[in-house]
Amino acid sequence: MALLELQNISRVYGGVIRALDDVSLSITAGETVALLGASGSGKSTLLNIIAGFETPSSGTVRVAGEPVSTQQPDKFHQNIIGFLFQQFNLLDHLSAVRNVELALFPTCRKAQQRYLNSCKLLKEVGLGDRLHSRAALLSGGERQRVAFCRSIANQPQLLLADEPTGNLDKASSKKLLSIVANYMSSHQGTLIVATHDDEVAKICQRSIRLEDGRVVE
Repeated sequence: MALLELQNISRVYGGVIRALDDVSLSITAGETVALLGASGSGKSTLLNIIAGFETPSSGTVRVAGEPVSTQQPDKFHQNIIGFLFQQFNLLDHLSAVRNVELALFPTCRKAQQRYLNSCKLLKEVGLGDRLHSRAALLSGGERQRVAFCRSIANQPQLLLADEPTGNLDKASSKKLLSIVANYMSSHQGTLIVATHDDEVAKICQRSIRLEDGRVVE
């Protein structure tokens, strides 16, 4: 069964710049997919449209059988879609555990349970000794692992990762990718990673290459 279906997606800015041009894709539940392409190929725009952050100029996006345009944004981003940003998007003055807890506020009313769930996730990615460290004091690799825990705190069906290793060194990148791939596989989650790096694509079951907003491979 297709978890994600894109039909003839185009995105035009200012009536001139065509970021995406008639993209159609189908991704099944439990699949891991690399979205490959150089900077400006349309990868980030496509992820933003799948996540509902942007509206396509034409075409339809369906996730779990429902058009994204008809989804309730809060429920959609809490239970169906998780997003891992390149820039981490953490609150630097909060601890690692508090950053993860923020994602659980809408779905978990008990403060103790939010705390315990967040601690469990952080320990699973090797940050058990950094639970109460402020995000500003963490390394790049540690910050991205906190961001990953936040992105999967509500166990989304689909995780979108936009150049997740773009700000990391080689060792940190390898560690993060191993954590992400192992977690999604063990939880039967679906993963789409936007990247320009063929090494990152190796963790995925298949690759889709974009050039100038079109699928070419």
